Amino acid sequence: MTAQPTEATLPAAAELSSSTAKLKRRGRGNSENDRAKVPWRTTLRRDWQLYSLLVLPLLFLLVFKYLPMFGNIIAFRRFRPGGSIFGDEWVGFKYFEMFINDGKFWQVFQNTVILGGLSLLIVFPMPIILALLLNELRSPKFKKLVQTVSYLPHFMSIVIVAGMIFQLFSMQGTINQIVEAVGGDPVSFMQRPDWFRTIYIGSEAWQTVGWGTILYLAALTQIDASLYEAARIDGANRWKQTWHVTLPGIRGTMVTLLILNIGSFMAVGFEKVLLLYNPLTYPTADVISTYLYRIGIVSSNFSYATAIGLFESLIGLTLILSANAISRRLVGTSLW
Repeated sequence: MTAQPTEATLPAAAELSSSTAKLKRRGRGNSENDRAKVPWRTTLRRDWQLYSLLVLPLLFLLVFKYLPMFGNIIAFRRFRPGGSIFGDEWVGFKYFEMFINDGKFWQVFQNTVILGGLSLLIVFPMPIILALLLNELRSPKFKKLVQTVSYLPHFMSIVIVAGMIFQLFSMQGTINQIVEAVGGDPVSFMQRPDWFRTIYIGSEAWQTVGWGTILYLAALTQIDASLYEAARIDGANRWKQTWHVTLPGIRGTMVTLLILNIGSFMAVGFEKVLLLYNPLTYPTADVISTYLYRIGIVSSNFSYATAIGLFESLIGLTLILSANAISRRLVGTSLW
């Protein structure tokens, strides 16, 4: 026979259970406090192998990212080759006034903004679309094949990619051979400014779209399968499941990468533009990074180039801070 609880024992049992819960909360709080009170020297001594892995990355950041910042002082000082590395005399905002009043700089600035905007509008969404399409495939072999084919261009050198572009779009290239075969006249794609942006954005999408899907595919695996089952029970088709379940599930990844891309909005690919452009395509192809290369390295006007580079960096910093603040306020996701 099992003893039934009486009215006299119920308050005692309730009091005992509440006391036990208090002890558990108190014990948990004490353990958290004890963990928080562990001195950092003890943690460093205990996990020194893990912390030692940070030495090389921190040295890299210090030597190649932070120490060069001191060189920005020559944007306000006249620098002469062979003189002091921090400039010979103070000139204030002279070099900033020079590029603000220079019409050539604003043409380069406009080209940079247009190429950066096209990259955000066209190149950025393509990995998301490809990841969603790959997620719908039911054949594992075909999915692996598509992934492999789309990943390969990322591992090609930019020099090789530029060579392939010249091979395709030159006067005797593959595209013009096809045009002539159908009775058309060959087009000088690489010498016409109006074709440069199309070629650049197309090659950028081809080279980066496959590699960009990796993060999104990893994010898709973290979505709870029960959400899709609940959506199907509610009568949602595949499109509605994608819109109401899949996209919200990877929203954090999309917003994070979007903020990072906006931060590098002005840093349009220097290497590819340098390899593809020529004086005939300067009106649409010349960007800030290539302009800085010609002004600073080729012409040795280091102070003027530093002033332009500092201006570009301030714009990038403003963009990433603004995008992060807007995302935190509207979406609730941000980098910090």
